[in-house]
Amino acid sequence: MSASDFPLLSFLIALPLLGALAVALAGDKDRARKIAAFIAVIELLGSLLALSWFNPDDGQFQLLERHSWIPDLNVEYMLGIDGLSVLFLPMTAFVTLMAIVASWNSIQHLQPFHYALLLALEGVTIGVFTALDMVLFFLFWELTLPPIFFLIGLWGIGPHRRMAAVKYTLFMLFGGAALLIAIVILALNAGVQVDGIGTQLVFSLPVMLEKPLSDEWQGTVFLLLLLAFAVKTPLVPFHTWMPTVTMEGPPQVAALLTGLKLGAYGIIRFTMPLAPSAAVEYSWLLGVLGAITLIYGALIALHQTNLRRLLAYASVSHVGLVIVGIASLNMQGIQGAIFQLFNFTIVASSLMLIAGFIQHRLGSTEIVHLGGLAKVMPKLTGFYFLFALASIGIPGTSGFPAELLLIISALVAHSSLGIAALAAAVLSAAYMLDFTRKAFFGPIIHQTVRQLQDLRRRELLLLCVPVLLVLVFGFFPNLILHTHEKAADVWLTRILEQPAIRSDEVAGVGVSE
Repeated sequence: MSASDFPLLSFLIALPLLGALAVALAGDKDRARKIAAFIAVIELLGSLLALSWFNPDDGQFQLLERHSWIPDLNVEYMLGIDGLSVLFLPMTAFVTLMAIVASWNSIQHLQPFHYALLLALEGVTIGVFTALDMVLFFLFWELTLPPIFFLIGLWGIGPHRRMAAVKYTLFMLFGGAALLIAIVILALNAGVQVDGIGTQLVFSLPVMLEKPLSDEWQGTVFLLLLLAFAVKTPLVPFHTWMPTVTMEGPPQVAALLTGLKLGAYGIIRFTMPLAPSAAVEYSWLLGVLGAITLIYGALIALHQTNLRRLLAYASVSHVGLVIVGIASLNMQGIQGAIFQLFNFTIVASSLMLIAGFIQHRLGSTEIVHLGGLAKVMPKLTGFYFLFALASIGIPGTSGFPAELLLIISALVAHSSLGIAALAAAVLSAAYMLDFTRKAFFGPIIHQTVRQLQDLRRRELLLLCVPVLLVLVFGFFPNLILHTHEKAADVWLTRILEQPAIRSDEVAGVGVSE
């Protein structure tokens, strides 16, 4: 592992948290949003600096920071990044900046508190991607709940926004319980005997990776971790909070939740490598869950009449393809999964923000209230259409190399998974293009549509950056693939070449039945 003299990762976590405090105390609406935007820009520059310091040819953790935190429990403050996580630092910062700018004029009450919560959510999300101690990770994981709860409950646009906030929180707490149980089992297995103390738990992720569970416990831990992260991803049948939050919550929060797939990241980072033998044994289960989610989400999206709900089910379907790629256990699958998760932060978030722009202007995203938008909002239509093409994986966009890798991985792993992936690609094109035709083209049905204002200058600039990224990474995908190629190879090797471990062979004090 390598470490930097400057604690850059701690800076990236602390800056938005301290900025949230400054924004909350700002008092004035205009001053609060300007401070929030400034903090978000500095955070983005800092995350790009971390990316520039990262060495893609090193598959181990880098920029390591390690300090004793709770000595009595052997809990450490340990941060680090590798090729699996480094891309999500700038993208978290970028999506947060987009959310702040997109809500510039749409938030009418408690503005300082709103922007403070967005920054706080950014800080703890960066913590999720960088934490290498399981207790620290669990802390950041759970701390994402309060900001989202208040953002949905206070600034949601639906009549049942408080119900949606409660539903989301209960789902996440359910998953968190399974995660906590798995962490305790892993800490016991990695623990060491200390004279006069007994078993000292070890919560260090690098230690856990080097000290595998016995085969008797790998299945249990794998299923617990899969359950914990499946709720957040979300996979069928735990997906119901996603359309609810998308319809009832504010569009900027929906953009964050559809763009940043923390659950899928958790499956890659923890579920698979911490229980490698079980990951191989139950890869069929993960593939089936992914395929069901993939097809189910696409079929439901095909019948939606509301743009925001359609994008929610499209997000569910697309993440199912990511899970299929992970379950394939080959290089194309893991690289395609990381690429697609990166793609979500650009495409899915932008589409949801565009839906928010329509909602703010028209008061609805129902198909019956739309029609002919391209005539009065040509700029918005152009951006939407390009992101829609990227969403369905048209060549020349960033969605194409990601989906191609995932489909190839599925075909290599099992023909049935490949067929499901190909069928979902056709369904994805069907529901996106059909809704686009009805909502943006054709005659103007309602006169209120004629009065709509096209993208403002600030909104136009906001969407230009993701459009540029979609095109650049569509034509030059190796810029992304090279970043995580070595880490993906280490990840795959750890899973496929992990020797079987019997309970009596585990060094130290493991978990006994």
